[in-house]
This record gives sequence, C-alpha cells and structure tokens, in this order.
Amino acid sequence: MAVTDFLAASDVTLAINACKAKDSFSPKTFFKTVGLSKKSPKEIERVFKILDQDKSGFIEQDELQLFLQNFAKGARPLTAAETRAFLMEGDSDGDGKIGWEGTGSSDGC
Repeated sequence: MAVTDFLAASDVTLAINACKAKDSFSPKTFFKTVGLSKKSPKEIERVFKILDQDKSGFIEQDELQLFLQNFAKGARPLTAAETRAFLMEGDSDGDGKIGWEGTGSSDGC
C-alpha cells in the first residue's frame, strides 16, 4: 500500500511542486494541498503507518527527512532545517520522534 492510494495524483503533484526549492517545505501547507487535512483519523493513521518505514510506531528524524519521497519517487529529501522544524511541530513530548496516539504514544501526527 502506498500513500498515493489515498490521495489524488494531481494534488500530490501540486504539493511536491510547491516545495521543490530547498527550505520551502511547510507541513501544514503540504498536508492541506495533498488533501490529508480532510481525511479521517483512520485514514491518517494508515498514512502514518506507511511513513513509519521501520514499523517502530514512531516517525523518527531519518524517516522525516525522506518524507516527500513517500509521495513521489524522485522527490527531494527535506533539508536539515526543514526536518528539524517538522519534527518539532509533530513531537509533542520532546522525545525526538512523532508517534501516533493509537500506538500508545502521547505524540500526535
């Protein structure tokens, strides 16, 4: 299963193109553009599980850096600054990773 199974290809293309330039990625803008902000918690949980490449129940920094590549092959990795900002935005308990409430973590995605 791929993230794009839940999202319109045209929306994914728009979102990827909007953040092609280094340090132009905004999680809120990206999620809105690809349509994730309109998805149900169950659908978002499925996307979270796809992004959690190592199946640890958390999305860690190395997985976040490759975030865009889950949406489009050949998409650029996030810069170190973008990755840190994204992590800080999603890491509610300061443990350096983003969890999903369904995994027993107090972090939300």
